[in-house]
Amino acid sequence: MLIGARALMGIGGACIYPSTLSILTNTFHDNKERGRAIGIWAGVSGLGVAIGPLAGGLLVEHFWWGSVFLVNVPICVLAIVAGRFFVPTTTPDSDHRLDPFGAIFSIVGLMGLLYAIIEVPDRGWSDPVVVSAFAIGAVFLAAFAWWETHYKHPMLDLHFFQNPRFSAASATITLTFFALYGSTFLLTQYFQFVLLYSPFKAGMLTAPVAVGIMATAPQAPKLVERIGTKLVVVIGLGIVAVGLFLYSVAAVMSSVVGGGFVRLLFGVGMGLVMAPATESIMGSLPKAKAGVGSAVNDTTRQAGGAMGVAVIGSVFAATYHRVIDLPAGLPAGADSMVHDSIGKALEAARSFNLPADLAAEVHDAASHAFFSGMQVAAWVGTAIVICAMVVAYRYLPARAERAVRNDPELELEARELAITDDGILA
Repeated sequence: MLIGARALMGIGGACIYPSTLSILTNTFHDNKERGRAIGIWAGVSGLGVAIGPLAGGLLVEHFWWGSVFLVNVPICVLAIVAGRFFVPTTTPDSDHRLDPFGAIFSIVGLMGLLYAIIEVPDRGWSDPVVVSAFAIGAVFLAAFAWWETHYKHPMLDLHFFQNPRFSAASATITLTFFALYGSTFLLTQYFQFVLLYSPFKAGMLTAPVAVGIMATAPQAPKLVERIGTKLVVVIGLGIVAVGLFLYSVAAVMSSVVGGGFVRLLFGVGMGLVMAPATESIMGSLPKAKAGVGSAVNDTTRQAGGAMGVAVIGSVFAATYHRVIDLPAGLPAGADSMVHDSIGKALEAARSFNLPADLAAEVHDAASHAFFSGMQVAAWVGTAIVICAMVVAYRYLPARAERAVRNDPELELEARELAITDDGILA
């Protein structure tokens, strides 16, 4: 039941989120206007990142966990009504068909790969379940690639990746959200389980990331106009890498001021990356393919995020299991819970009604192991972002105009947009 509900939410989100960028691309034709519109779009998305954890923490503290979901119902109703009256109607492409086989191949392939990565810390690389999941993932992803290159109406035309502006920007977003989702996954647990913050305070301390995104994303296109897409994205990735590395410094992260500054720095870097990279994806495709570009942009974010949680989570779990030093005197059954995770460790201290001194030892041991795992995970995330910097610097075109001149279809479209009402080139 729960899996079905989450799948239904995912389907709804997949129908909504990509459409927003497609509408922007078909509304703003000029490169500068489109870039600025996407910058505002990225900044507004940061608003959700800020409100979500804050509202969720507040509701959990004062109501029950189900209120986090119910509060979204009136918001969705309002969005439906507003969409009915304000979202422009687009003309459907009668020549394009759905690609159910491509969808099935991609879903099964990613599920197999992610499940294998998640299970590695507990089962080991040679476990038959892990090996089978990896094999299934590899087979179905290979089938997806083959099918998409042979089907007449692919859900993702892999030939688009021959355009370096499209492929480099997609890879950059994938790797960046890999680091973002993986680090956020651990950060919220660090606040609540190690520092013992309340849900509301934990949500409040994630807000600086969103503030950084909201502040810089709308300004990033203006900076692109001055120094070019490549330099802005590389600078943003450098800031993200510094922020991620500082996640591994205990003295900084345990401080409200220091930790808040690091998360603000992280958000500033994300804001500088998101808008220019997204505009590169959308601007590298003809207007008629705006929906495809928008969907790819969303897919790279979600796939990168899912891989980030799986990989960084697995690296963290393996380190936690290796480092944890079980206190002496634990009752039978409590030791396995303490060894499993810090959440289970704190649960064991409560459910087994451990003495105060032993409960404190359990928390200290689990906290030390948790931060050790978080350090390694932060280093892995930093390395991933540095790889993204290399990709962006090596393959991302400096400016959109140069990329257009290398693509005949985009060049023709740009010339058509430059024609004035008198039929004379502007």
